Amino acid sequence: MSEVKRESKETRVLVRVEPGTGEADVALAAVFPRHMVETLAKWSGLDLTVEAESLDGIEHHVVEDVAITLGRALRAAIDTGRVERVGHAVIPMDDALVEVAVDLVERPYYAGEVPDVMMDHFLRSLATEAGMTLHVHAIRGKDAHHVTEAAFKALGVALRRALAPRTERLSTKGDVRFGGATPRTARRHGTRTGTRATETHKGRSRKEGGT
Repeated sequence: MSEVKRESKETRVLVRVEPGTGEADVALAAVFPRHMVETLAKWSGLDLTVEAESLDGIEHHVVEDVAITLGRALRAAIDTGRVERVGHAVIPMDDALVEVAVDLVERPYYAGEVPDVMMDHFLRSLATEAGMTLHVHAIRGKDAHHVTEAAFKALGVALRRALAPRTERLSTKGDVRFGGATPRTARRHGTRTGTRATETHKGRSRKEGGT
């Protein structure tokens, strides 16, 4: 389980994340964002606890801070070396059809087409703080509610698949370890052939290359 707290002059937020059955205890006054967080928990299989209090009365601030805190809690809870890391899902909801792909890797990136501006911002903040690559493609749909909810359901399924245990690594980098080498030290100890470099410092090595 991971737990993250965030406090500012605008909000107080606490989030707990742990593998489970998709149970959600979300104390968030904003009704639709609360429903989306509950949906994400249900479809991902993660148990989520969210306690969010707005101190300035501005809904956008508390929703954004929930996304930031949830992203950081996810990041703390995920061991990318032990899970599938990549997940993909296509989910229909009435007129809406939405495709989502995630990669739980240290490449925070968001590309989305969610018509609800606040929830689009939520997903961007979530991806950034979780350190994941997140693509949301609205294939079709006229009802903004349906498109947004289908996006959160698809994200949940994609996360469930990405968090499945695995026994082998996907990255050609292998284990990435950072020692205390400065750039100058790294250049002195490193050797480079093509796109692969090996740097050694105080008994630690780091190999780079591949994707």
